[in-house]
Amino acid sequence: MSVLKKGVIVGLIASILILIFIAFKIMKFYFHIAFLTVWFSSVTAQPLKSNDEAVVTIETDLCSSVTGVCHPVSKFSVNYIFDKQIYENRCDTLAQVKFWRQIMKLHKDSSLISVGDNRQVVDKFHKDDWADKNDIGKQAYRDSVRIVFNLDSTAHVLVVPGKSFFYDFEKAFEKFDKGINAFVANGVDPWYAQAILLIESPNKLQKSNAGAYGSFQLMKDVARMFGLKVNKQIDERADFDRSAYAASSLIKTLCIPYTKQILDSLHLQYKETDLWFRLLVMHSYHAGAGNVRKAVFSFMPTKPGMDVIYTLWHTKTNHFKSASQNYSQLVLAAMIEMDKRMNLVEYVEEKVVAKK
Repeated sequence: MSVLKKGVIVGLIASILILIFIAFKIMKFYFHIAFLTVWFSSVTAQPLKSNDEAVVTIETDLCSSVTGVCHPVSKFSVNYIFDKQIYENRCDTLAQVKFWRQIMKLHKDSSLISVGDNRQVVDKFHKDDWADKNDIGKQAYRDSVRIVFNLDSTAHVLVVPGKSFFYDFEKAFEKFDKGINAFVANGVDPWYAQAILLIESPNKLQKSNAGAYGSFQLMKDVARMFGLKVNKQIDERADFDRSAYAASSLIKTLCIPYTKQILDSLHLQYKETDLWFRLLVMHSYHAGAGNVRKAVFSFMPTKPGMDVIYTLWHTKTNHFKSASQNYSQLVLAAMIEMDKRMNLVEYVEEKVVAKK
């Protein structure tokens, strides 16, 4: 075979390989598009209007809930989100919130026994004591709780281990200032930055069972859609600044607009700084707006406010189950616990009492 023919064949092979590579990249791009389409599947039945897609507005000053605090141990002064609405709505008195605060402070060797419906704590066990019970003994114990508390025979009696190892408030605090500034720089309410940093990966960078990773627990395809590199060589979800940009972009361009669309379709009035609105956005961040829409539409609220969130805590659909129900409970519990550690809770309680 002549050198010329060999050169032609090599050229053809190279061209075919290049075309295959380009086709792969195009398919990968459309896969990312399809992923987000599925994530917001139920919302696509009522797509955003073109003017809503073009401009995402924030109704108030982004820094309205940002205050400066001096950490009681380190003595460093940093930006901090302080939301008085949590205490004005008496969220700190709710059984569900109290329960999760206990779990956040409890060592992993211990577990709390609680009533599933309202998270009322009925007992505390060392993990070994509970593990020593056989299945019959565990069932007998649960049955005794149902009898004592006059519960239905199908009522859930839950055993939840302590997670103080996971909820490292000191490490989470170190990221607040940077996260708040990153969200503000991207035109996003920094309230979400602190909320996410408190509950998603507060102790260290780790990957969830679903594959989410980084300080803001982003899925691969979501991260890539907002420009992050995620491959075998590099994972920019580990880069705090890049991850914060992607998370804030997700909230700004998808979670907030679709949450507003859900509420608008129900003719519920809201402000973007309302606590219940922010918590609903957090549910969209965690479960996907399509799944939140299905959950909300299963009970069709007629009045705006925290009751929408409280009802979600007891609402279950195919893709909105226990972890989704608990999500805003964890946000409230973590924020209250952080406020207490910053010596801010007593101040708020005095103000609330003074109002009455």
